[in-house]
Order: sequence, then C-alpha cells, then structure tokens
Amino acid sequence: MESLLWPVMLLLAGIGLVCLEVFVPSAGLLGVLAAIAVITSIVLAFSHSLVVGTLFLLVTTIVVPLVVALAIKSWRHTPIGKLILIQRPASAREVLPDTEEYHRRDRMVGKRGVAKTELLPSGDVLVDGQVYDAVSNGVVIAAGQAIRVVDVNTQRLVVRPLSEAELAAEQAAPDNVLSTPIDSLGIEPFDDPLA
Repeated sequence: MESLLWPVMLLLAGIGLVCLEVFVPSAGLLGVLAAIAVITSIVLAFSHSLVVGTLFLLVTTIVVPLVVALAIKSWRHTPIGKLILIQRPASAREVLPDTEEYHRRDRMVGKRGVAKTELLPSGDVLVDGQVYDAVSNGVVIAAGQAIRVVDVNTQRLVVRPLSEAELAAEQAAPDNVLSTPIDSLGIEPFDDPLA
C-alpha cells in the first residue's frame, strides 16, 4: 500500500495544479508541472501493477477534464474573471450611446411628423422641421402621410402612421392654448384702470 502513496499524491497534486492553472496566470508553468505530475503518477501506478495503472489512467481521463470544466465554469465569478470577461448588460439602454444626438432623438418619442418619402419600411420623415431616417413598424407609409414617433432604434426613428381619428382629435384640441387668439377663448378684455 505504501508504494501507491506516491502515485496518489502525484495525481492529487497534478489535479490541484490543473485547477490552480485556471485561476492563477502562470504562463503555462503550472500546467506543465501538472502534466508532469499526472504522467509520473500514471507511470508509477503502472509500475505497481497493470490493473492499478489502468485505474489511474481511467481516473485521470475522467477527473482532469471534469476539474478543468468546473474550474473554467466558476472562473467567471472570480475577481479576475469579472475583470476580463464582458458582463451581459441588464438592459439594452445600458449599451446605447450617451451622446447629445441620441438623447435628442430619444426625446422625439411621441412627436408628430410627416413622411417625406414612402416608408417601405424605411425612408425619411420630417419632424420638427428636420429630416430624419426612419423605419415604420411594419406598415407601408405613403409620402405625405402623418406619422408619430414611437421608438428610437440606434440612429433610426421608429414611426407609425396616424389614423384619421387621431388626426381629428389633435386638430380639435390645440397643442398650445397660449397660441390661440384671446377672442376665440371668449375672455373679456381687462378694464383699463387709467381710462
């Protein structure tokens, strides 16, 4: 039994060095030492007997890849793994550009405009006096048709056509009450105290 002590110790040391190689950057030195330890363990086991050598070879072919796979799987949770690997963002908004141009486009969601060209599904739209590249949300939009911006997808506006009911409702309610003439509101003019 004492003659099996060295092969077992070398096999355990080799498996430990393989696991350590994954976590410690050693330029392959620990991997070479692990390979030497495992091969020496198998050779010493075969020198004891053919059955023991075959058993060590079988254990090595099963355990070493399993240990490497588990070490690599848990490596991304280590501090070094978190620094090296790219973490998946929680939402798509985290990877979008943080530029004034993007924020200006993002504020356009909900605004109304007109299709400058036919959107089949992409084309140009006129919103707030500026022409933008846009894509429809799956519907063909004719040139000159009223649209509403529903989303911003990278550098493109996502638009949908306005229905007749929406257009009628918007025309019935003015956008800005302050821009309507005072006569149309039915408010009496103030009395002039100096008159």
